[in-house]
Amino acid sequence: MTFHCIDISDALPIIENNATIVDIRDLTSFHNSHMANAVRLTNDNVQDFIDGTAKDQPVIVCCYHGNSSKGAAEYLASQGFKEVYSLNGGFSQWSAMFPEQCETGS
Repeated sequence: MTFHCIDISDALPIIENNATIVDIRDLTSFHNSHMANAVRLTNDNVQDFIDGTAKDQPVIVCCYHGNSSKGAAEYLASQGFKEVYSLNGGFSQWSAMFPEQCETGS
């Protein structure tokens, strides 16, 4: 399996199709602001995520700028997820374009 890089505008219809949004940034950054309904994924909880998430649901991986998310997306695809995306521009671009679709806290 492989993953696809998508632009911010291409993410919206995928999110509307019940995609799971995964954020791999550090805890402080995630707590300060993240994409609405995002799940923070770390080395400590990745196996629980893999075990507890339907492999046929779309997954969008978000990082700071769209670089680190590629490796995480590749890993999730290798674990059997059928539809995995890395978000080009990352959270920094998402929050600039869609500030109303961001939330704070954990």
